[in-house]
Amino acid sequence: MTSPISAHDAPPPPDEKPHPDHPETGPIVTIYVDDKPVKIHRGNQTIASIKQAAGVALADQLQLETGDGLKKLDQNGSITLKGDERFQSFPATGQSS
Repeated sequence: MTSPISAHDAPPPPDEKPHPDHPETGPIVTIYVDDKPVKIHRGNQTIASIKQAAGVALADQLQLETGDGLKKLDQNGSITLKGDERFQSFPATGQSS
């Protein structure tokens, strides 16, 4: 007799996205923060975890380098890393009114 599969054992639905509080732990890839190589797990990572891995102050702003320039990131959000992404950090500044 086989035991039934519990919800805990079942794979997630295909449209379910990873929760930012539970980063994926895929293979290690290299990203670059302020032109320095950083080894980190591939997949969904919080911006805070990238800052921590790169030794960047949590209060600093992290932006993603794109072909069109720098892209502002939600500092409380997450991003899916594939490897070779490039980021720049900037000291936090006060908000203008």
